[in-house]
Amino acid sequence: MSSRPILVIGSTGKTGRRVAGLLAEGGQEVRRAGRRTDPPFSWERPSTWPAVFDGVGSAYVAYAPDLAEPGAPARIEALTSCAVDSGVGHLVLLSGRGERNAQRCEQIVRESGLSYTLVRAGWFAQNFSEGPLLESVRRGVIAMPAGQVAEPFVDVDDIAEVAVAALTDDRHAGRCYELTGPRLLTFADAAAEISAAAGRPVEYVAVSSEEFRAALSSEAGPRYADLLTDLCAEVFDGRNADLAHGLQDALGREPRDFADFCKAAASAGVWGR
Repeated sequence: MSSRPILVIGSTGKTGRRVAGLLAEGGQEVRRAGRRTDPPFSWERPSTWPAVFDGVGSAYVAYAPDLAEPGAPARIEALTSCAVDSGVGHLVLLSGRGERNAQRCEQIVRESGLSYTLVRAGWFAQNFSEGPLLESVRRGVIAMPAGQVAEPFVDVDDIAEVAVAALTDDRHAGRCYELTGPRLLTFADAAAEISAAAGRPVEYVAVSSEEFRAALSSEAGPRYADLLTDLCAEVFDGRNADLAHGLQDALGREPRDFADFCKAAASAGVWGR
């Protein structure tokens, strides 16, 4: 890979800050990109993109709020064009497992002319410890429109390690790594494991999409509530109820288990004591 700086777009997000941190720990020169960085980066302002791409060798791209957003494909197409014009050598895209829009964005990257790696991830374990669902867990109720569907919850630290490998090792070029945890759990199973680790009752309540949308709107705003509700309606149909082996292929080890995530989050006091 190039000795030029590595760009991390979304450097304050769940994956981006971990990717940037691991790269820096490994001695890589990192250029963090976000609304408050210098130079700033905004998905809504394409005029900010050339400055952050200038002089970088490779880039990690985590689209905010999610590739499921209707406008994401157009923005990813424009971003890859900017990356090509800037001479970026390699691009790593964080994608979503089972998402139609994410698949469109993956194809855009494949056809961009860039060297690339796709990191396709399932539902984050850290959604229960970071972001809008955290307060629900703290209140002891995980209310989701997921029925009894099973998910192979994936640890964000695993995602970050795969992304860093793809950014620093040419052997990952042209690959698509589909990442999951090592076992399937329903949201009721996840609530039980969180409860056991946190030492406090946490239950799962299956709710309708409209109930979920209304509750999330008051906490995260209507735009994010609409996006996440529509995404849940798309992917919580059992399509992701199987295990993938992208982590084993990329790193040669087994993925972290959800129980280990719960123990670490509880020890850090995320859910209260």
